[in-house]
Amino acid sequence: MKIPIARTSLTESEINSVLEPLRSGWLVQGPKVQEFEGKWSVFTGAEHSIAVTSCTTALYLSLAALGFGPGDEAIVPAFTWISTANVVEHLGGKVVFCDIDLNTFNIDTSQIEEKITSRTKAILPVHLFGLAADINPIKQIAATYGLWVVEDAACGFGARYHGHHVGTQGDTGCFSFHPRKAITTGEGGMITTHNAALAEKLRQLRDHGAAVSDLQRHIGARPYLLADHPDAGYNQRMTDLQAALGSAQMDRAGEIIEERQSLAECYDQAFAKLSWLQTPVKLAQHEHSFQSYPCLFQPERAKAAAISRKTDEIKAINEARNAWMDQLQQHGISTRPATHAVHMLSFYQQKYRIKPDDFPNAFAANDCSISLPLFHGMTAKERDFVIATVCKARF
Repeated sequence: MKIPIARTSLTESEINSVLEPLRSGWLVQGPKVQEFEGKWSVFTGAEHSIAVTSCTTALYLSLAALGFGPGDEAIVPAFTWISTANVVEHLGGKVVFCDIDLNTFNIDTSQIEEKITSRTKAILPVHLFGLAADINPIKQIAATYGLWVVEDAACGFGARYHGHHVGTQGDTGCFSFHPRKAITTGEGGMITTHNAALAEKLRQLRDHGAAVSDLQRHIGARPYLLADHPDAGYNQRMTDLQAALGSAQMDRAGEIIEERQSLAECYDQAFAKLSWLQTPVKLAQHEHSFQSYPCLFQPERAKAAAISRKTDEIKAINEARNAWMDQLQQHGISTRPATHAVHMLSFYQQKYRIKPDDFPNAFAANDCSISLPLFHGMTAKERDFVIATVCKARF
C-alpha cells in the first residue's frame, strides 16, 4: 500500500466545473472569480475577498497595499513556510524572527513585544496547520504600537478563533489553494479584509493597477474604453479556470473540513498513549481544521533540549526521527517534517548571521516534527494502516 502525505480528491462535478469557462470563452479573471470570492466571503465572514495567484502573492500585495517598504521591519515566526519571510525581503524590508510555542507550533506571543523597534511596521502571525495563532494579544500589541497585522492563513481554511474564521481579525488575511490545502485551485490564493478602501487598492494592484477590471469594463456601457491605472501594479490575477474549480469545492466546504477533523480524531484516540509522539494540541475557543497532522517526535526530550539549547541532543532526536521516517517510507507511508525553520535556511542564515539555536523552539520543531498523512478522500483502510504501523513502533 502506498499512502501519500496528501492527495487531491475532486468530484466529477468539480472536474467538470472547469469546462464552463472553457466553453464560455472567458478564461481570465472574470465572472467565476467573482463567484468564488463571494462564496469565500460568506464562508469566512469577511466583507471583502480578493482572489490572486497564490498565498505568497496575497502576503506581498497585502504589505504593498498597506505601504510597507524599504527599511521597514516585520515580525515573522521562525517556524513557517519560507514565503512568510520572503515577501518582506521582496519589498526591501527586514525580517525580524520570533520563536514559537512547541505545543502549538505557532508564534510565541510573549516574545513579540521585545522584537519591536522604531522601524517595525507589521506582524505576520501564521495559523499553522489549521490551528489559529493566539490573535487577541497580537492585535493588542499591534494597536499599542500602531502596527499592521497581516494574517498568514495559508493553512487556515475552516479554522476558527473565538468563533471567528482566521484571516478576518487582522488588516488582511491570506489563504492558499495549493494542492495540499483543503480547497485547491492548483495554485492560487485569496486575501480577506473588512476595509473597503484597502480591498479596492488590492483589486487594483493585482490587475496592473487598473482602476476598473476587465469584467467591469466589458459589462459597462463603454467596453471599448481602456481603464486608467492609478498604480504601477502587478499581474497577479486568478483565472476563471481556477476559480471555477475553487467555487465548486466551496459547495461542500463544511463536509471537507468535517472529514479532516474526523480523521484527526481517529489519530488522536489511537496515539493517545504514545508518550514519544505529541499529537496536535486542541485549545479552548480554537476550532482546528487540520490542514495537516503535525506531531512532535520524542516531545519531552525535544522540549528539554530546546530549553537548554543542547544542539547535539536535538540533532540526536533528528537522526532517530529520520530513521523512523525511512521505516515508514519503506512501509509505503509518506511523511514530512511539519514545515521548516526559516532562520535555518541558507539565505536567512547567511544574510542575518543567525544560528539554529538563536530560536531554539523553531530549531527543535524543524528537526523533531513529523506530519502524518491526512487528506480529503483518505480511506478507512489507509487510515487504519497508518495507525497500525505507527503504533507498532517502539522508542
